[in-house]
Amino acid sequence: MKYLEVTTLLSVLAVVFLRGAHGWDAPPFCHSYDCPEFTVVNKYEDFEERAYQVSRWITVDSLGVSDHDVKAGFTKLWDYTQWDNQAGEHVNTHTWPALISTTEVEDGGEKHASLSFYVAPEDTVLPTPNDASIRNETMPACTIYVRTFSGFLSEYNFQENLKKLRDALTQAGKAFDSHRFIAAGYEGPWTLIGRHNEVWIHAA
Repeated sequence: MKYLEVTTLLSVLAVVFLRGAHGWDAPPFCHSYDCPEFTVVNKYEDFEERAYQVSRWITVDSLGVSDHDVKAGFTKLWDYTQWDNQAGEHVNTHTWPALISTTEVEDGGEKHASLSFYVAPEDTVLPTPNDASIRNETMPACTIYVRTFSGFLSEYNFQENLKKLRDALTQAGKAFDSHRFIAAGYEGPWTLIGRHNEVWIHAA
């Protein structure tokens, strides 16, 4: 084979190998950042059914889901990734999404909220937080129902889309966790157009 042909072949093989080593090709809304790996099982008119692989997150509890509480929680996580940890190390922040999780008690009264950043697969060992309220979590492989919506994420548009997703799941006869729901955001506040948000509900 000629040198050019050999070089081209090696380049193609390298791309195939690296894609396989990385695990998957993330969707465009991940913006070429690391995202938790999933497979689309089914697409419906109003939602998508995804099978997620095991993923790791850094999480902090929140007093609530008000703008003030969310900002305070995310600031804690951001500071942790920016050397505010016992090792004084930087943690990869090229990841999406950021999650706001809410769990209701059985009677629909008290709510528990938490905020999470996705941990890139190559960050196998994370530094110990200076803030003891920050913890590492593993989300097991699971099925999640997802509804997508645009604009700036707010409690109002999240609740609106959460209701639509719940109604669509009920109409489709899907069994789901009716006490736990998640808002997933894929952009920082500096992105003004083309924003991608999701509502997540775990399958029961």
